[in-house]
Amino acid sequence: MISNQAANPAVNPKRVGEPQTLGFLLLDNFTLISLASAIEPLRMANQLAGRELYRWYTLTQDGLPVRASDGVQVTPDASMHAPLSLEWVVVCGGVGPQHSVTREHVRWLQSQSRKLRRLGSVCTGSWALGQAGLLDHYEASIHWECLASMQEAFPNVILTTYLFSIDRDRFTASGGTAPLDMMLNLITHDHGRELSAGISEMFIYERVRNEHDQQRVPLKHVLGTTQPKLLEIVALMESNLEEPIELDELACYVNVSRRQLERLFQRYLLCSPSRYYLKLRLVRARQLLKQTPLSIIEIASVCGFVSTPHFSKCYREYFGVPPRNERLGSHDRQGNSSKSPPFIKRWGEAPTANEPSSCARQALANAQGEPTFASVRLLS
Repeated sequence: MISNQAANPAVNPKRVGEPQTLGFLLLDNFTLISLASAIEPLRMANQLAGRELYRWYTLTQDGLPVRASDGVQVTPDASMHAPLSLEWVVVCGGVGPQHSVTREHVRWLQSQSRKLRRLGSVCTGSWALGQAGLLDHYEASIHWECLASMQEAFPNVILTTYLFSIDRDRFTASGGTAPLDMMLNLITHDHGRELSAGISEMFIYERVRNEHDQQRVPLKHVLGTTQPKLLEIVALMESNLEEPIELDELACYVNVSRRQLERLFQRYLLCSPSRYYLKLRLVRARQLLKQTPLSIIEIASVCGFVSTPHFSKCYREYFGVPPRNERLGSHDRQGNSSKSPPFIKRWGEAPTANEPSSCARQALANAQGEPTFASVRLLS
């Protein structure tokens, strides 16, 4: 049940007052689900707070309609050159970002960076930020289909396989519903956990994933078909997490030597076979901790650890938090993580008469008759 608490002590008072304004730049063939996953949490934040915390506009290069990857045509609110007072700019990508990003997009994004906007993306929109040089030396996420090509195109970007990445004033999400998780984490930072929990409840969203949750990247996509032995070994590992197979046995199963096995992993996966096997087991343990009622002792056993202390030690070393804290939802990693969003609010100029009407206001007005309207109270 959503709390009707009169005030949320977790709110950052600097965030309360005028709404934050976001511009969603739609590239040709953007994915509609990623756009909706990013905007809907903002709409619900306004509804539950009973006032306009966030305002948003959809933008295209020339202000003309654009088609999503499913063929749906979307008419934007404005051209990206409209005189809008934006605090956040979010690039919405989709199919073929290499062909959707224009020089004009790049120049405009660079100008937004100079104006100290927060810059983000969903799905493959990080390609546009990468092409503009705005992700150099930042951690970033992109849909797994584009991981290899983006790393090759923009070697200075620190690409991750995380569902989303928040690094200083950059926030990037992979595709599908990952933008929902990213926005909920940002809303938590801006307005407190109670509000994001209320949004999750309204969307029947059982677990909000954080920036340490991984995309499930098919290894075949990473390696192609050039390393069938390595694919076979990894498949064996994935099928034998509860009773790990010795490396010598794995090598024997696929008719390679132990030395060849280790070379394959170092060359193509940049780690030792034992380290990769341990990662598979720990990732599985994390899923069980978050999604099942199994005890920590049981999880340690089904993931192939000989003792609970050994499991806890390995888990903490890899994820930076003990299994017990993970289950409780405590992610305090002994101080603020470098990836947590220490955003400083940078308000743009005051809205002008030339600004188009924000659909956020209409959505908020329509929600006033809803029983959940203003059900989460924020500090004023």
